[in-house]
Amino acid sequence: MVRLKVDEKYRFVSLFDPHTGLSIRSNVYEPGGVDTGNDPFQAGFPELLDIGIMGSCVHGRSGLCTKAGIECYQDGPHLAEENMPLARFKDIIDQGQGRIFQVALGGRGDPETHPDFVEILRYCREKQVVPNFTTSGLGLRPEMLPAIKEYCGAVAVSWYRSSYTLKSIELLLGAGIKTNIHYWLSRATIDEAISRVEHSNWPEGINRIIFLLHKPIGLGRRENVLSVSDPRVRRFFSLFDRGENARQAGFDSCSVPALLNFTSKIHPLFVEPCEASRFSAYISPDLTLYPCSFAQEPSLGVSLDNCSIEEAWNSEKFAAFRRRYQNGCQNCPKYKHCLGGCPVIPAITLCPQHSLSR
Repeated sequence: MVRLKVDEKYRFVSLFDPHTGLSIRSNVYEPGGVDTGNDPFQAGFPELLDIGIMGSCVHGRSGLCTKAGIECYQDGPHLAEENMPLARFKDIIDQGQGRIFQVALGGRGDPETHPDFVEILRYCREKQVVPNFTTSGLGLRPEMLPAIKEYCGAVAVSWYRSSYTLKSIELLLGAGIKTNIHYWLSRATIDEAISRVEHSNWPEGINRIIFLLHKPIGLGRRENVLSVSDPRVRRFFSLFDRGENARQAGFDSCSVPALLNFTSKIHPLFVEPCEASRFSAYISPDLTLYPCSFAQEPSLGVSLDNCSIEEAWNSEKFAAFRRRYQNGCQNCPKYKHCLGGCPVIPAITLCPQHSLSR
């Protein structure tokens, strides 16, 4: 059943289909209300929470990500803390019941290796929250599949270019689970990405290929960040002017400036600019609320040890982060569709005008 949420504070309505993942926001609050044509800027409580249930990564310490060409932004090989306790996770879900639509389970390691993973999934659905997670696939076990199929909205497998990548995809698809691929897009991988998109060279049965921009965070090297002047960037994104490519693809909101600049057939209303601190947030394993998982500087986080999620969401730290969207790009006609690009790492904003303004 489609869920409807009325945001009393900012006077808009959200609709969410838990079966398809389709989410719609309307700026019309009351019957007969006037549509201003402007999307709501923020919600009174996050609609999506990225929850870091994993505090450490066994695979990372063995160099798995590095060998696969993935530069872990959580710095899994070097940082480790306790996993999020089940009781604290349940408290997060309780606070968000009726207010959040879905959660993304992550952190520093594969979520399915959390000792309470199945109970975490079950509790989400009990509270009418849809859980999703991303995995390398290495630790995925067949006995987990029934619970994943029953409770999860979708599972994303990171493209690690290994036998276990394909095996995990086969396991998930064989169990009838909606499966995506997360592809880390960088200077080192864009040639492969172009080739795979041009030839539709992906495992059969995949729901979506989600392209995520490489960020110079954690182990991420700045020299691997895509450049707006790289002709391969224009070539890659222009491929999604073809309907068959666009239908199978998805992008993180960090890619919105590139979609606006390097495609001509994707309508701006079909893309969503950065939602960090506006409609989504990240909760770290140590129970700190951050605007997003790429913005984990202490100055940006609010500890949930002594305050609620709603209090942290309405704190001055989050208000200050939202003001980052109010930058010099406001005179650009594309501003309302991209909000000036990434408010955390300007270097990843793939816009020629943004590059000139820095």
